[in-house]
Amino acid sequence: MSKRGKRKAKSDGVERKSAPSVINLWGLDSFLAASTIAGPAITPETAMQCTAVACAVSLIADTVGNLPCKLYARDEKGGKEVDAEHPAYSIIHDDASPDVSASALRTQLTTDALLHGNGYAYANRVNGRVVEFNRLDPRAVTVETSPLTGEVRYRLSSGSDHRTLARDEVLHIPAFSLDGVKGVAPIHMAREAIYLSLIMEKHASRLFANGGRPSGILKFPEDLGAEASQRMKESWQAATRGDAAGGTAIIEEGGDFTPLAFSSVDAQFMELRTHQLDEIARAFRVPPSMIFNLGRATWGNAEQMGSLFLQLSLLPWLRVWTDAYRRLLLSEDERRTHVVDFVTDDLLRADFATRATAYGQYRAMGAMTANEVRAGLNLPALDGGDRLDNPNITTAPAASTAPEAEAA
Repeated sequence: MSKRGKRKAKSDGVERKSAPSVINLWGLDSFLAASTIAGPAITPETAMQCTAVACAVSLIADTVGNLPCKLYARDEKGGKEVDAEHPAYSIIHDDASPDVSASALRTQLTTDALLHGNGYAYANRVNGRVVEFNRLDPRAVTVETSPLTGEVRYRLSSGSDHRTLARDEVLHIPAFSLDGVKGVAPIHMAREAIYLSLIMEKHASRLFANGGRPSGILKFPEDLGAEASQRMKESWQAATRGDAAGGTAIIEEGGDFTPLAFSSVDAQFMELRTHQLDEIARAFRVPPSMIFNLGRATWGNAEQMGSLFLQLSLLPWLRVWTDAYRRLLLSEDERRTHVVDFVTDDLLRADFATRATAYGQYRAMGAMTANEVRAGLNLPALDGGDRLDNPNITTAPAASTAPEAEAA
């Protein structure tokens, strides 16, 4: 953490120890100890070896990081205008710290939340104002909740050193929360589906390493002994595996080879792998087409799935970020006059014609003013834009009543 503007944890001179909280049941130790039925525990490192998990994590984290985030000031007419002069604007839009951009911090903390359950950043303050955010290792942070007051504190540990941070000193980005404070990683909730997908990948690797077909049984009319049996086995494998797959093997001693057939499970292997992609997509709440499972995608529903990704998958993450920014960067008075919002226009470009048609119909029926439409597009209000008249109807000028001039 930067030394500039560091503050010590709030204390009255007496060191207190927080009582254990139910929230600690979802700490890192419990996470690492939660083994799967099929095998060992799923960690962030092993989960990212699954291509579907890696795709879902990068999809959500990169999208949250790349979307522009701005600070807006509300005007008296209900519109919004970018307030680039506010001290918090640069932290939200430009740089989170001298070394890390705001976009990179959002990408990293969202990744931490998806893999560890929570993303944390230290809010470095100078004269009460946050001047930078510095990422904290989620494995070194423990959330503590007072059982009496419900106050949330963060315990930062590094070896034998410990430090307690107040809630207004930590930018906290939780994943799916079971108690409203501490998040639970999707890879924890979907650990069985992830491990099964990894097992299938290993099975496919072994199968194709053996020439893409199952092995068989070598039979001989009489016992050859351990040494001769081992020699026959090695000779057969050398002639039929790897680069020699499809070659001709010679069987000695009147032996016979009986190939094994694919089982029903092997025959449905691709269907099972596709099903695991759907399971992982459900865990991360993303449409299957967004992790490139395009088996049931068409030109029509693929665009609709992209819209659902914004509405059902991405908006909850954007809400978590805007709430965290608002809580740490704005005072109580500023929260009434300012709002933090993401610009999602780029994600809706494919559906821009639909949006334009809807806004046009609302304006024509007198349900929205021009300024209300502009507010929905994150544009500042215009003078005279609060009227509910139909812009498509023009009033003809009044007919002149003056007598026409007599012809010369």
